[in-house]
Amino acid sequence: MKQILALTVAAALLCAPAMAEDAPESDMGEGLDLIEEGARMLMRGLMSEMEPALDALRDNVEQMGPALGEFVQSVGPAFGALLERIDDLRYYEAPEILPNGDIIMRRSPDAPAWEPEPDTTEIEL
Repeated sequence: MKQILALTVAAALLCAPAMAEDAPESDMGEGLDLIEEGARMLMRGLMSEMEPALDALRDNVEQMGPALGEFVQSVGPAFGALLERIDDLRYYEAPEILPNGDIIMRRSPDAPAWEPEPDTTEIEL
């Protein structure tokens, strides 16, 4: 009887580590599944909260589209001409608006010396 009891205790002790190894893996897998499901629920909640704001943004963009296109067509050439006359915007300070409405763009004191490109257009006399 003592031998059977000793064999049973030895078998239980040998099986215990094997059972302990199985338990964390199954618990770990179940925990990861729960975390994944929680992340999905969080993303669904965020999307449902953001949907009205995204719809409003899309409506605003659709309304502004034609006006923005017209603005680019009218201001684009003038902005292109401005960029041809200056070498790099990094060399200028923020624009200053005078009381009469004029806008001045001053060159930064630490900018390199400005050398305008020679005018190659010919003038007929």
